Amino acid sequence: MTHAHPDDHSHDGPEHGHHHGGPGGSGLSANELRVRALQSLLTEKGYIDPGALDEIVETYETRVGPRNGARVVARAWADPAYREWLLRDATGAIASLGYMGRQGEHMTAVENTDSVHNLVVCTLCSCYPWPVLGLPPVWYKSAPYRSRAVRDPRGVLADFGIALPAGVQVRVWDSTAEMRYLVIPRQPPGTAGLSEDQLAALVTRDSMIGTGQPRSPEGSTRP
Repeated sequence: MTHAHPDDHSHDGPEHGHHHGGPGGSGLSANELRVRALQSLLTEKGYIDPGALDEIVETYETRVGPRNGARVVARAWADPAYREWLLRDATGAIASLGYMGRQGEHMTAVENTDSVHNLVVCTLCSCYPWPVLGLPPVWYKSAPYRSRAVRDPRGVLADFGIALPAGVQVRVWDSTAEMRYLVIPRQPPGTAGLSEDQLAALVTRDSMIGTGQPRSPEGSTRP
């Protein structure tokens, strides 16, 4: 079982699903570099259609991406029973909305509160819940983020524009092949009467990782 510690990181070791890390300072892992080289070779020989690959990427970035997670969070904000289910059995609760599949088989939801802020990282590669968040952003896969999120989570949050009061505990969750995490951000004030569609429009990708906040009804935050 994975445990969280205040201003520390929660992790399973390499024996629990991590197999490699990216080269220092690069946003691409060794495997990703090999995949790109193989893709170029197969495209050149006519074995694959770049257009089809672009369609797959577009699907995960937009249609299968953060909008799905936003729906999950909006339901949790609007429905206390669903929120309890999500916190108890995230995999089942998320699947009930039709969001399941590769990279989303084992999910845990963690909730931001007045006293706790959650941050998700994958320290050794880039494990990420594709069905609810789409493809991971480049910074999530970068070596600086993967290392600093563990050593200096408050500094990382400050870089993303989040300044937490001293009394708020930061919990860092290390995503692995066995478990991926979804942050339930705090619901913005004054939104209790909004519909789920309206609530979902306030949820940002970064807020579901922990590096951002939801939009307010009057404005917006990081994507």
